[in-house]
Amino acid sequence: MTEKQILMEIKDKIALVTMNRANKENAFDESMYSALENVTEELRRNLPRAIILTGAGDKAFSAGFDVNPANPLVVDVLGALEDKDIESARRLIHRIRKAIDGFIALPVPIIAAINGLAYGGGAEFATRCDLRLMDETAQICFSEVRLGLMPDWGGGPYLTKLVGSSVAADLILTARTVNADEAFKIGLVNRVCVKGSVIEEALNLAGQIAQNGPEAVRSALTVIRQSQGLSMEKALELEAETAAQLIVSGECMHGITAFLEKRKPEFPD
Repeated sequence: MTEKQILMEIKDKIALVTMNRANKENAFDESMYSALENVTEELRRNLPRAIILTGAGDKAFSAGFDVNPANPLVVDVLGALEDKDIESARRLIHRIRKAIDGFIALPVPIIAAINGLAYGGGAEFATRCDLRLMDETAQICFSEVRLGLMPDWGGGPYLTKLVGSSVAADLILTARTVNADEAFKIGLVNRVCVKGSVIEEALNLAGQIAQNGPEAVRSALTVIRQSQGLSMEKALELEAETAAQLIVSGECMHGITAFLEKRKPEFPD
């Protein structure tokens, strides 16, 4: 029986999602994209309060797209090259983005626990998460231009939003490798973790999030995610409307009551 290529475990309302092709540096082939879609659907049906994304083993977070000819999606690449068929190229990018976009759109905080090499699409996937923790020995590299390609997992726009256009140009156009210290300095990651502790630190962070009102967290996250593409006026309107809807949901009664009674709040899902 083939080992699952995406592992998922939910404990204490926190989901740990592991890209599980350690022998291939957790690179994605067709079956792995499908496995990610299946896990996404399972998470959508039973939303946790936070999600941690990481890679199996101690070497790689993910090397991105598997360019091995055994990957059926490479046929689309070869078809586009040989026939100059832009539709084949579009199908490939659509296939990738469908899986990645669906996972990233889950309405709960997603934490990338970068435990090793994050290259190409793996770097993009981490960039698209809401928060990033990085092992002090890990490395990030937007390596696509080395192969005559460019980011196509959504990483280009997201990296630009995260670190600014000048830094994004530096990282993408040179395809140079970034260590944990530099990644933190330029704002690419939120925290650098002692070697071997990134999963533990991610669980601690997720646990802090999970203690808070789940509707409040999801509502605030909606504004954080959506306001970047809006004018300040529209962003403020979005925040006000979302906050009003949150108030009438009644979740704040649990928090306010607990505060007045000087106890820790317990929020229902």
